[in-house]
Formats: sequence, C-alpha cells, structure tokens
Amino acid sequence: MQLFNNDKFQEIWYTIKQNKLRTFFTAFGVFWGIFMLVVMLGAGKGLHNGVSTSMGDMATNSMFMWGNRTTMPYKGFVRGRWVRFDNDDTRALAEQIPEIEYLAPRLQVFATEGQNNVVREERTAAYSIQGDYPDYNKIDPSNILKGRFINDNDIGEKRKVVVIGKRVAEEMFKPDENPIGQYLKINGVFFQVVGVSSSKKNDQQAEEENRQVFMPFTTIQSTYNMGNRVGWYSITAKEGYSAADVLEKAKTVMKTRHSIDPEDSRAIGSFNVEEEFLKMTRLFAGISGLIWIVGIGTLFAGVIGVSNIMLIIVKERTKEIGVQRALGATPWQIRKQIIIESVLLTSFAGYFGLVVGVGILELINYLLIKMGAGTQMFNNPEVDFQKAVLALVLLVISGALAGLIPANRAVSIKPIDALRDE
Repeated sequence: MQLFNNDKFQEIWYTIKQNKLRTFFTAFGVFWGIFMLVVMLGAGKGLHNGVSTSMGDMATNSMFMWGNRTTMPYKGFVRGRWVRFDNDDTRALAEQIPEIEYLAPRLQVFATEGQNNVVREERTAAYSIQGDYPDYNKIDPSNILKGRFINDNDIGEKRKVVVIGKRVAEEMFKPDENPIGQYLKINGVFFQVVGVSSSKKNDQQAEEENRQVFMPFTTIQSTYNMGNRVGWYSITAKEGYSAADVLEKAKTVMKTRHSIDPEDSRAIGSFNVEEEFLKMTRLFAGISGLIWIVGIGTLFAGVIGVSNIMLIIVKERTKEIGVQRALGATPWQIRKQIIIESVLLTSFAGYFGLVVGVGILELINYLLIKMGAGTQMFNNPEVDFQKAVLALVLLVISGALAGLIPANRAVSIKPIDALRDE
C-alpha cells in the first residue's frame, strides 16, 4: 500500500488551508526550535574555531619554560638572583628526560628603540630576531611560503642564513622580487634569505610572527656575543606521556643544576599548552552539551504545540473519521493519516528553519570575512554536516511523536459515536 500519494497531499493541504493562522503559529514553533538549535550550534563552533585558530597548529602537548628570579635563599645563595639557562642545560634535559619528544631552545633579540636593525639597499626597518632550532617548527609550525626553514646543517655550521616572515618580505623586497638567495644586512652583518614563512594563527600574535626574522640558534649566540646562553625552552612530550609530568621533571632538573630551593615555585616560569588545551576542550564540550539541551528543549516545545493542534484537528474531524471507519478504514490507516500530517507539518517547518539558520550563519561568516572582523574569540561559524543530518532525523522523529497521541485519540473514537458528533 502506498504510504503517500497525491490524494493524501490534497487532503492534507485542504486541512492546513482551513485555518491558516493556526497552522502558521503551530509551524513557527517548530521552525523557531530548529532555527535556534542551528544558530546556537554554529555560534558555538564559531567560538571554538576562533580560539583554535588563535593557536594555529601548535602542538597541544607542548610547554614552555624560562628562568625568573629566585624567591628563596638556598645553599648560601641569596634570593633574587636571576636563573639563566645555557647549552649545558639543553644537553641535561635531553639526556635525563627520555619522555621529551622535541626540545627547542630559543633566543630573541629586539631592535634598539628608535633604530632600524635590518637594511636592504634603501629600505630599512626594525624587526625582532629569533634564534631557533629546526624542531621549533614542529612544535609551533608556520607555513613555509618559499624556500625552507632552518635545518641541522645551519645549526652545526653556524650559517649566516635567515628565514623571514611574510611581512618582512613584503617590506624589504619589491612585489616581483624573489627573496630566496638575496641578502639582508642585520646589525651590520649580511645574512642570506633561505625561506619565507607565514604564521598559521589569526590574531595579533600572527602579525607579530610575520614581522620576525628567524636565524639558526647557534648563529644568534655567536653574532650577538651571547656565549652559550639560552633564553627559554619549547618542549613537547612523547605520545602517551603527560606534558605536566614532563614539565615537572624539567623544572626539577633545572632546580638541581642551578641550586634552586625545590620549594621555590617562582624561580622557573612555565606555560603548559596541554593543560590549557584540555581546559578549552572541556569548556566547549560543556557549551555544546548546553546548546543541545536548550535547542532540543525549544524544539520539543514546538513539537508539543504541533501535538496539541493535531488533537484539535482530530476533534474537528471526528465525524469525518467516523465516516472513514464506517466505510472500512482500518485503525492503521487512520493513524497513518494523522501521523503523516504531523510529520509533514513538522518537517516542512523544521527544514525551513534549518535552511534559514544555515543561511544566517553563512551570511555572518561572509560579513566577517568581508569586513576582516574574524577574531581569536569568534571565527567561521558553521554547522557540521553530521549535526545537520541529526537535526533532520530529529525532525522526522519529532513529527511522528507529535502525531502519535492525536492518532491514538482518533482511533479510540467508536464509529457510531463519531457519526453522531456535531
């Protein structure tokens, strides 16, 4: 037996037209429920994307560690002395903590205030200079637009080479020039450009990274007479190990090597990316759960409205149902007719709400891109395809549930009583 045909559609359409205003407000409840669910899911995704893109592709199991002033006297040393890391510390960390995957010491040199430190022909500018190991680009990757990043040979031979951010390339070279193989004079010393990079982040930090010059760590030590000094460490833990545990071991090694009181919690500064990432993950999981609860609750309220209206429709059509029963219509045929009406009303209203919701999100995303208003707090609001399909499935189920009670009510009416109804 055919579940749905043109005659049934005509019958349902006639019923809907009998009371257009009532039908509109009934459908609007379902429309609003699915619309709000889609918009809230998209907004939640926009928040997640904003925070995620502000991190770029930084390893989520990474951590950073640097030296501060001691706050406790220890082994004859007074408090207040600076903790300064060096190359021997780097070797100690690598040898004593096998749980470390990548270990990248870093140094940074800023331009003297009011003076330009990078020169090329008639162009001059002030940029911060970063001293890096190749592993740093595995911890906090950037896009290599041209050329390459620093490699092990650059480190071992202390080569005078640099990788420049894309803003540096734009400001120091003409648009039709290829920077690779060209030279920049940095504090009076010529360096060959071997790569152009672009930050993967989307916030102010991205702009700063695109205006930096990266040179081999050993080269910056010798060029700026820093001896064996290390500014700070970027570290990642091997798979299966906690970044917090690795960081605690690294601090213990440094405290032992630099005669720092084990209870001095301020002498060595740190930032645990993994810990912050887990906090963010739990936060957005909670937000997503709350959105689904509120959205489904709103949708359920609309479905209850549909069910109530269908009960009223069944009451209005009591005599008609009695005639159908008297002519031999089975209980299933009566139930099917009511449930189909409910499913169609719910599905059309819900599908329209889904389309409008997705359209609103696309419009917002278009405006954000056009106006350049994407930030580290909100970016690219969207709805996952799986969630959109899930919403459609919810619509069909909701429509069937909304029609179930009215359908049972219609079947429970005895044909003789229905025919007598006025």
